[in-house]
Amino acid sequence: MNILFFGDVVGKIGRRALQQALPELIERERADFVIANCENVANGAGVDAKSCEDLLGAGIDALTSGNHIWRLREIDEYLERRDGRLLRPANFPNDAPGRGWGVFTSNSGASVAVVNLIGRVFMATVDCPFRAGEEIVAQARRECPVVIVDMHCDATSEKGAMGWFLDGKASAVVGSHTHIQTADQRVLPGGTAFITDAGMCGPVDSVIGVKPELAIRRFVTQRPTRFETAAGRTVVQGAAISVDPETGRATGIRRLQEYVE
Repeated sequence: MNILFFGDVVGKIGRRALQQALPELIERERADFVIANCENVANGAGVDAKSCEDLLGAGIDALTSGNHIWRLREIDEYLERRDGRLLRPANFPNDAPGRGWGVFTSNSGASVAVVNLIGRVFMATVDCPFRAGEEIVAQARRECPVVIVDMHCDATSEKGAMGWFLDGKASAVVGSHTHIQTADQRVLPGGTAFITDAGMCGPVDSVIGVKPELAIRRFVTQRPTRFETAAGRTVVQGAAISVDPETGRATGIRRLQEYVE
């Protein structure tokens, strides 16, 4: 089974780039299931219903998110009504709208569980992602052997620790949030594919998707600065993961990087 995971989709420019690149990537990689993190899809920070529908209509099977999921109020209702295909971090409080994991049917007919977690280092205080992840992955594996985890957090160490913590339990642990694709993809000894960060789908000439001059202004002046998504050429980044659908063990992981004019 071949699964594609795309890093944080940034703004309209990132969404359009992914929509443009996706058909060829699905065909070339013979993808059975596609996941994308969409927490920055609405104007560079937040999630809206239209953008989610655009991505789902383009061929994404499940959407994960992160700390910006609540930025736009409209998403609360969408999380509750859109058949679970948009996930919010599972270790948010239990009474938060939506759900943090789900089981979906792939193009090949096999089931795929997707789990969305959020870290605590340099982030807001939430429930322990490790305890939540262990419990949810065990529950998901009772429904299907293939379990993909999006570990959305700031610290590379926290992402790496989650990869090793779930090694042999999850099929893959893929990091998101930092928008910088890392070159440490590997299959861990227990059969779990891992990469610290899948990267982003967004503008190349930017600071993690933001106009460089605005990011520089905030760092130099230490004053609040309204960020805007950069323009220009775009990149689509992610990971291609191969999994044995019978055992749930990963057999390979490769980085994806496609430039879109």
